[in-house]
Amino acid sequence: MTNIADTIKNSRKIVIKIGSNTLAKEDGTQNTEFMAGFAKQCRNLIDSGKQIVLVSSGAQVAGISTVNGWARKKDVHYKQALCSIGQVELMHQWRKAFQQQNLHIGQLLLTKDDFENDHRSLNIRNTLFTLVDEGIVPIINENDSVSFDEIKIGDNDNLSALTAILWSADTLILFSDIDGIYTDNPKTNPQAQLIDTVTSIPDLRKSIKIGETNSFGTGGIETKIQAAEKVTEYGIEMILANGGKTDALENLAKGNQKGTLFAIEK
Repeated sequence: MTNIADTIKNSRKIVIKIGSNTLAKEDGTQNTEFMAGFAKQCRNLIDSGKQIVLVSSGAQVAGISTVNGWARKKDVHYKQALCSIGQVELMHQWRKAFQQQNLHIGQLLLTKDDFENDHRSLNIRNTLFTLVDEGIVPIINENDSVSFDEIKIGDNDNLSALTAILWSADTLILFSDIDGIYTDNPKTNPQAQLIDTVTSIPDLRKSIKIGETNSFGTGGIETKIQAAEKVTEYGIEMILANGGKTDALENLAKGNQKGTLFAIEK
C-alpha cells in the first residue's frame, strides 16, 4: 500500500494548502519564521524536480497583525476590509520568504465564479502552467474582500481541491494544526486514534466523529473530507498533516512525520 513518503516521491505537481492556524502565532499575528522555513523546504522540493502551487490562508491574520484595533470588529465590511489590508501584508511576507530562496511568487485571488466559468477557469489554468513553467511559485487565496455568499467558496480546503483539479496536480497536501484524521477529536478524547490511510471516504464518515472548526480557520475536518472527495474523484491523492511541526514538508517527504493519506481504491 502506498504511504505518504512514496506519494510525494512519485508526484511531480503538488498543491500545498497552508491553513490560518499554521500561519498564526498564539497571539493571532503572522508567523513569519514559519513562512521563511516553509519557503526553504519548497526550494528543496523544487530542486528535486517538483512543481509547487501554494494555496495560502491568512489574509485576516495578516490584517490583524497590521491593524490590531480591528481584531474584534464583527461587521462583515470590516472583515472584508481587514482582508484587503491583510492580503497585501500576507503577500509581502511570502515574497520576502521566497526571495531568500531566490524564488519569485505570483498572486491569484479567486472566487467560486472563476471555477464555474469555462473561460475564466481556462485562463487560471494557463496562468498556473505559465508561472510554474517559468519557475515562479503561484500563491492562491480566495478573494475575501469582494466575495459574498453567492460567489464564495468559503474555505481554502475546497479552494485548494479545485485548484489541484484544474492544474491536474498529482497530490494535494493540506497543512492544518492537526496531525491528520482521527477517530474522534484528540483534543477532547485521549483515546482517539490517528487514521494513517483512507481508502473509502463513505466508510470513513461512518467511523469518525466530526467536530467544529478551530479559532482562526474557516474550515474543519468536514471541509478537509470534502476536499478529499473532490480530488480523489480525479485520481489525485491527498495528504492531511500538521503544518506547525518542524520542517513538516521535508519530514513528510522523508517518511519522518505522520499524517493521513487519502488513496481511494477505485
